[in-house]
Amino acid sequence: MIRRREFIAGVGLTAAWPAYVAAQASQLPVIGLLSSGSLQALDGLLAAYRNGLREQGYVEGRNVLMTFRRAEGRYNELETLANDLVLRRVNLIVAQGGLVSAKAAMKATTSIPILFVVGFDPAQLGLVKSLNHPGGNATGVSLFTSELLPKQLSLLHELGPGIGSTAFLVNPDAVTAAADIADLAAAAQQMGYQLHLYKARSESEIAAAFQSIGQEQVSALLVAPDPFFTSRRDQIVKLAAQFAIPALYPWREYVEAGGLMSYGTGLTWAYNLLGRYTGRILGGETADTLPVQQPTKFELVINLKIVKALGLTIPETLLATADEVIQ
Repeated sequence: MIRRREFIAGVGLTAAWPAYVAAQASQLPVIGLLSSGSLQALDGLLAAYRNGLREQGYVEGRNVLMTFRRAEGRYNELETLANDLVLRRVNLIVAQGGLVSAKAAMKATTSIPILFVVGFDPAQLGLVKSLNHPGGNATGVSLFTSELLPKQLSLLHELGPGIGSTAFLVNPDAVTAAADIADLAAAAQQMGYQLHLYKARSESEIAAAFQSIGQEQVSALLVAPDPFFTSRRDQIVKLAAQFAIPALYPWREYVEAGGLMSYGTGLTWAYNLLGRYTGRILGGETADTLPVQQPTKFELVINLKIVKALGLTIPETLLATADEVIQ
């Protein structure tokens, strides 16, 4: 039989346990994830990020915590969300969703380490002093996605003579929108291709853009490497199928969702690297000593199921150059 004194002591320990767990958790480092998109769109990327963390010995909930701030495509809210993470005194900020997130985080703090994934040269944009020696509190990955737009346009037109004009879907709120439009327009003129511009910053505007593309009978579609579009890739892929528009996307994730083809690097590689960099910084290294990494390989991925659904005949030369063909 349990004695009364032992029973009371046991009750006291049980009551104190939640407070003990909370105290232990408060001592763990906290990673702040600042996203310009939605959490759902991050699922696969977060898995890659957590794998990178695990490679450095960190497991969420065991020896590190995460807190999320998401703009859901409302870029004007990012600065407020970044400031909130600074007030939360996180140990590190992962700025997910392109240049807009990186700039918001860097405006909020010059002391908390920041990791980013951007499409432009971060040194040219002033995010770091140089790729090899960032020199401040930020580093990460540069995918140089904007530089790939002319190549993507060329690949679209390799689909055959039926591709007479190309639509370019761009988010006007993106920091790189004006430069992307100018670069692609210059490339289209040089190649002798007809380019049509369509802007969208919301789900309804994406739907309206596709309505216009269908009505104007544009032959093909190129989607800008914008994080808002990536977070709405399921909607974009479904609309491309609905209007039977051959489309080329910046990331393989679109193709995995049912898109026709993509040309670019893997986002999962970038987020795995950010996870490893996070572990190294939590282990004592500083952001200014970790070089900005760049992809060494770009992949062409083609979905044959969508090729057949669109009634296309992909040239053998294009299939031969594909890094992956999804059956």
